[in-house]
Amino acid sequence: MTYVKPTELVQSVIDAGASKVLLSTRDTIVRSIMGGAILTIAAAFAVTISVTTGSPLLGAVLFPIGFIMLYLLGYDLLTGVFVLAPLAWLARRPGVTLGGILRNWGLVFVGNFIGAFAIAVLMAIVFTNGFATAPNAVGEAIGHIGEGRTVGYAEFGANGMLTLFVRAVLCNAMVATGVVLAMVSKDVIGKIFAMWMPIMLFFFMGFEHSIVNMFLFPSGLLLGGDFTIVDYLIWNEIPTVLGNLVGGLAFVGIPLYLTYGRPSTPRRVRPSKRERLAAAAAVDAPAPADREAAGASV
Repeated sequence: MTYVKPTELVQSVIDAGASKVLLSTRDTIVRSIMGGAILTIAAAFAVTISVTTGSPLLGAVLFPIGFIMLYLLGYDLLTGVFVLAPLAWLARRPGVTLGGILRNWGLVFVGNFIGAFAIAVLMAIVFTNGFATAPNAVGEAIGHIGEGRTVGYAEFGANGMLTLFVRAVLCNAMVATGVVLAMVSKDVIGKIFAMWMPIMLFFFMGFEHSIVNMFLFPSGLLLGGDFTIVDYLIWNEIPTVLGNLVGGLAFVGIPLYLTYGRPSTPRRVRPSKRERLAAAAAVDAPAPADREAAGASV
């Protein structure tokens, strides 16, 4: 399998960020709708596995299938462009401005939500036989997830909000790592393996991903979850988006750029005390010609 070294990898990340910012509105919306849809189908798949097999670990192991598919197809997630676009701006790529970055984030957010909400409605139909019956076991589980991750946090007040935010930060520390690692190899098998690891970790650990939540919470509301739209926005989606932004930049984007994205100079090594004394003695010692002249004068 091929391996792209970190210095080359960061340049690829910067190139990708510039291309995202400069992408047309139509293409950005289409790619983000499909990104949100594929990722959230995978979330429904993972919850189904966890419920039917009783093994959350198995669901987490298989969830990255959706992430891998969407990135191999070049689709977009908000959590990914949170990292890619700012690096292109830091590298001063032509045409990449703060306004362009905010435009890109806004379009991807809207597109991801459209895709995720569409899957939420379609899966709610599946789980309830077209809303003719009560939700099946998987539908009930999704409803309870929505309750636990909204009013469940609200019960602890500020401490709950802090926990939610930290889970969102840690989530995109892993997801953004997966986005970057998608470029660490030039062959498909290498890309798949590299992306799989951090995505499996975030899902099993129960971290908060803003796009996955765009599916889980509307689904929960459609399936009878005991929480409201306001609960969802205040006690999950908005803090999760902010935490995802911080996590992606603080743990992935900025460190990579600082250490690999700029020209580096070798560290200046300070001579030891012995070396300094030896150099000083060499300067003070008379040259050979001086010593000969001194001897001749005697």
